[in-house]
Amino acid sequence: MSPILGIDLGTTNSLVGVVDSGFPILLADEEGSRLTPSAVNYAPDGSLIIGSAALRKRALEPKRTVTSVKRLIGRRSGEGDWQPAYNLRELGTSPIQVSAEILKRLKAIAERALEQSVDRAVITVPAYFNDAQRNATKQAGELAGLTVERIVSEPTAAALAYGLDKLDEHQKIAVYDLGGGTFDISVLEMRDGVFQVLSTAGDTQLGGDDIDRAIVNWLAQNGPAEIPLASLEGQATPAAEAAKKRLSTEESTRIELPFYDGKNSLSVELTRAEFEKLIRPLIERTRAHCLRALSDAGVKPEELDAVILVGGSTRIPLVRRYVAEVFGREPDVSQNPDEAVALGAVIQAGILSGSLKNVLLLDVTPLSLGIETFGGLMNIIIPRNTTIPCKAGEMFTNAVANQQDMLIRVLQGERELAKDNWELGRVVVPFPPGPKGSARVGVQFAIDANGILQVLARDTATNTDTLLEIQNTAVDVDDERVEQMIAESVEHAFEDMNERVWTEARMKAEELLPAVEAALEQFGDAVSAEERATIEAAAAQVKALLHSPDHDARALKSANQSLDDATQELAVRLVERAMEESLVRRGLV
Repeated sequence: MSPILGIDLGTTNSLVGVVDSGFPILLADEEGSRLTPSAVNYAPDGSLIIGSAALRKRALEPKRTVTSVKRLIGRRSGEGDWQPAYNLRELGTSPIQVSAEILKRLKAIAERALEQSVDRAVITVPAYFNDAQRNATKQAGELAGLTVERIVSEPTAAALAYGLDKLDEHQKIAVYDLGGGTFDISVLEMRDGVFQVLSTAGDTQLGGDDIDRAIVNWLAQNGPAEIPLASLEGQATPAAEAAKKRLSTEESTRIELPFYDGKNSLSVELTRAEFEKLIRPLIERTRAHCLRALSDAGVKPEELDAVILVGGSTRIPLVRRYVAEVFGREPDVSQNPDEAVALGAVIQAGILSGSLKNVLLLDVTPLSLGIETFGGLMNIIIPRNTTIPCKAGEMFTNAVANQQDMLIRVLQGERELAKDNWELGRVVVPFPPGPKGSARVGVQFAIDANGILQVLARDTATNTDTLLEIQNTAVDVDDERVEQMIAESVEHAFEDMNERVWTEARMKAEELLPAVEAALEQFGDAVSAEERATIEAAAAQVKALLHSPDHDARALKSANQSLDDATQELAVRLVERAMEESLVRRGLV
């Protein structure tokens, strides 16, 4: 089955990833970037530009470049204070369609990286998204050609990324998520191995976009002369965003707007202290939501086991100090805030697809499974430690002429001989009698995810199936019995292997000796005395070793080879005579 993608459909940036070889990874585009700007440019000729290239177009074509569409998805027209520079109706599109174009781009990035088509995904949404917003997100995924396996709340995804699913039961965490366009705070608790959201609060109209707008407004008011805001918006917003990012690591930065209105330029210094004073009212708006979420969950700040930060805006030093002040503890910043939600979505997708799993005893076969073959040997079909569900099979034939059925003994264990392993069940497969090797019986073992073993035996001549179902005994084995079986297999490894080699050599000898005797009787007159003596001496050596109580497997195997070599010429003559007789019968000679 194709992998399931994990997608963070963000307000500012979106990401896509997949579980590869057991590791959750985020996938990069052709330019090596894992972040895809959630931007779509609608050209007058109807063509679309998505991602970084669309973002570069925003300065020149702000009314044709759609950004932060997540603020509009699933909402009625006019809801909320924020109004974008663009008009979706004039562009002939809708929030769902714009989101679908972004998802198509993420799908294409994944298919390029994985070199295969993908059509399933897990998509994250804010915890406070209502049914209309969640359904609209799912519709966008379907419009992009994706089966949306699950819509996952962003705080749950973030907690997975931080590895907080490994916490003990009843541990409580807070997820403070300040992204590009939205803010939400959630309190989660581990119960029965899964996260349960105890409370959530937030503001759908508060995020990095508002911080950028605050800087743009400041520029309009603090230039050499007051500047009309409309003349700044196209060029100033990208410059404000860049300045915001620099001020997370620098004490001051200069914002340059060359020819912002076609003839005038602007160059202004903005310090971190001024920046923090400017945005403090915005950040303080999150306090009431945090306190309400804690109150709704019935949790005091000191009862939290962790506070994690999500969203690019939480890189701002003021935000981190503010969170520490509100919750009375330093937040966990061990994960990349831009990528935490996406990584959690990938982990959730991996769990759904089976690429990631908690390995329990029932997830693997604790001991090998097989059947008894002629000579009393154990023939392994499914080796131990094979991940389930699994399926494997082999073809077998009758070892004796005129055999009318085949007894299939289903065995479990690590010993070479059938008698030393455990029998789980048996089934008899009937077939028409015939010469040795004429029957063809296919045996297939299949273990499902519930640990039930089904043994299917099919006579390929009649297509008659015989089915044996063995309940959990195939995988649900007491640990002590498993350890005992493995210990015995190690203890008796050399003698067991010698016995297997001896048995195989004995079966070869018992097949070879009658054939050699029959050939000598048939071609006795055509064989020289010297050749006959060599063959008889080799045959006598095989007989002597065959009846020796020592069971010297190596010696018998060597004697079989010597008899094989001695009868090479005789075998050639047998084949030639058989061909001549066949030609005569067909009237060709």
